[in-house]
Amino acid sequence: MIDQIKGLHHVTSMAADARTNNAFFTHTLGLRRVKKTVNFDSPDVYHLYYGDETGTPGTVMTYFPFPDIARGRPGTGEVGTTLFSVPKGSLGFWQERLSGLGLNGMKADEAFGEKRLHFSGPDGDGFALVEVEKDSRAPWTAGSLDADHAIRGFHSVSLRLRDEGATKELLSFMGYQPLESRDGVTRMIVPGGNDAHTIDLETMPSIARAAQGAGSVHHVAFAVENRQKQLEVRKALMETGYQVTPVIDRDYFWAIYFRTPGGVLFEIATNEPGFERDEDKAHLGEALKLPSQHAHLRSLLEQHLQPLEG
Repeated sequence: MIDQIKGLHHVTSMAADARTNNAFFTHTLGLRRVKKTVNFDSPDVYHLYYGDETGTPGTVMTYFPFPDIARGRPGTGEVGTTLFSVPKGSLGFWQERLSGLGLNGMKADEAFGEKRLHFSGPDGDGFALVEVEKDSRAPWTAGSLDADHAIRGFHSVSLRLRDEGATKELLSFMGYQPLESRDGVTRMIVPGGNDAHTIDLETMPSIARAAQGAGSVHHVAFAVENRQKQLEVRKALMETGYQVTPVIDRDYFWAIYFRTPGGVLFEIATNEPGFERDEDKAHLGEALKLPSQHAHLRSLLEQHLQPLEG
């Protein structure tokens, strides 16, 4: 069994409009944009990162805004809901805030003894806020929200699956332990992990396969401390039969990827070097940062990429 994984690192999704996406996460949800860069494989598309003050692993939602991409079709084989941790007693505030900002179709419920508020993002993204009594993470409060209400980071993600068996086995190998099963959902946690240590498996045998597009999660990333731990995980996964990519330098972390039996793309990402490697903490996310292989395109990209503010 792998013991190097400590919970979620980041979640990466797709959007149809960069400015709308930026406004939703920085204003509506009150997160900090900690990096403005471009897709390594398609530099004419932004890669935007939102999180706490420094982009701590376990807090960072990232997006590829592909202009005018068709909306995704929800289904199995994907992350169904991305859930954020908020302070105990704050859901009433959030319901009023989101309603006042024009979000419709919110739904309050409770699962595993936790109160939740479900809502959709600009592209139909599935989100929920979860009241958590003990969350050690400090929120970003230099934006529009105070510490009594601000998002702490991820609570969990839910995976929609036709059958949970093989994915549950994989997560168990990755250090997750089953906590409880209720109403077709199995909750798994990493003991001693970070505050984003929960994965829910939703079994939906009669639901069709998802089709990715705007509003879909592209991949979910799990956190390891450093490159050595990552190599240990890669070796263990490959010895178990998984096809894992070589280590890829993503500037702010190193990454490996593999496809799960249930169809979800998993990434293992390092906590190092972090988002301060090319910007100081006071100015994270302000300047357009380019991977070295795309630096020669700066003038072209600055003309092409949609302004995020204004």
